[in-house]
Amino acid sequence: MLFVLFALWIIALGLVMIDPRSSTMRWMSAIAFTGGFGALAAVLSETFIPYIQQTVPNPSISTMLYHFMGICSLISYYGLPYSFAMLSLSYNAKWQKPALRKWLPFVLLLPAIACMLFTRGYTEEMPITFPIVALWAVPYFIIGSVLIVMKTERLPALKRTHLFTCLALLPPILCVGVLNYVMPSFGYYRMWVYHVWILAFVVPFFVYTFFKYGFLGMRLLIERRKLDSTLRAITSGTAILNHAIKNDVGKMRLFLEKMKQHAEETQQTELLQDIEVVMGASGHIRDMISRVHEQTQELPLRVTSVPIGELIDEVLLPLQPFLANIAVQLNIAENLTLQIDRIQMAETLTNVLMNAIEAMPHNGELMIRTLHVKKNIVLEIKDNGMGMDKDVLKQVLEPFYTTKSGSRNNFGLGLAYCYNVMKKHGGSLELSSSPGKGTSVFLTFPNSRILT
Repeated sequence: MLFVLFALWIIALGLVMIDPRSSTMRWMSAIAFTGGFGALAAVLSETFIPYIQQTVPNPSISTMLYHFMGICSLISYYGLPYSFAMLSLSYNAKWQKPALRKWLPFVLLLPAIACMLFTRGYTEEMPITFPIVALWAVPYFIIGSVLIVMKTERLPALKRTHLFTCLALLPPILCVGVLNYVMPSFGYYRMWVYHVWILAFVVPFFVYTFFKYGFLGMRLLIERRKLDSTLRAITSGTAILNHAIKNDVGKMRLFLEKMKQHAEETQQTELLQDIEVVMGASGHIRDMISRVHEQTQELPLRVTSVPIGELIDEVLLPLQPFLANIAVQLNIAENLTLQIDRIQMAETLTNVLMNAIEAMPHNGELMIRTLHVKKNIVLEIKDNGMGMDKDVLKQVLEPFYTTKSGSRNNFGLGLAYCYNVMKKHGGSLELSSSPGKGTSVFLTFPNSRILT
């Protein structure tokens, strides 16, 4: 059980350290932490207390450790179902009204308090009155599992993390519910000894899904932090490169102008043509690095009140020549006004729309709509073009990655720029795509951006 103890408490500590502000993370950590108290009680009972009794013949120490073991055991038996119930309410909070959200945590705590006050006291052989505790603990596990499974996600990345959250969390919780509460109610005690086998399968699966696919949304957080770091490095690097190249190109052009004047005065036609070629090349280098820098530099937000429908009409107007064979469907919430940077958001929408148009070179359908998801407003731009496979989809937000290798003016910074703009607005950019089925881009704004 020592392995169970360390595994659960390490998981608990890791979860709460990663995102301490998330109530879902805190309750998930509480589940692992209360489960660890049960493992600690088992370690005390099986190993530590017998060792102390043999080496330190002091009854008061053994009695103190016995009482501590009892407290640990009760924390585990009563705390685990309550923590899981609170996790399910935090994870799927959409259905709850404010008054219910305020009082339900206290109501759910009442059965545990009643059992501690009115049932038989703790003994090592019978730590709790299992049939009575199971009457409320088992429904907590079942109803909580149903609430977690029934949570619906609209954004593609969150759908994936929800699936693996269910797979990593619910099977071990339900197994613990059966071993710790149901079977002891029918006389099968000390079934907790099999917890080590549960964790032997759960911990590797938990670690794998956490880093590979995400758990409770944390994969998204890790990926975004990595992308943010990359963008900051590129912003700094292009600023230095832009300054250095502009200075050197300026010196080159100064001397080239003198050489050009000399060639004109001496009527050296061939030399004049060569100088024009070199001047054109230097101008191209200057323009190229300037365009890269413009798309990576940190531009401050100039926030104004912008009606989204009006902004979309404004962005679509110059794109009409490209939309001749594309059916555009608009479903924008009426009177939706956001506090955003109009210019940067227009550039973001133009980038996303041009990507959608280029994915439908002959004809197609383009849908632009707004959605309310949790505490956010989402602008979805969906095409039915060629789509992307999973490998491409994982890289499209990375700076300098592009699938348009034939274009000399494309640096693979369009979506990276769009991501950066959404991040500065406190939102996010996500993509969903399948080959042959098209692509959806989700621009998510926090509700704080909505002008009420």
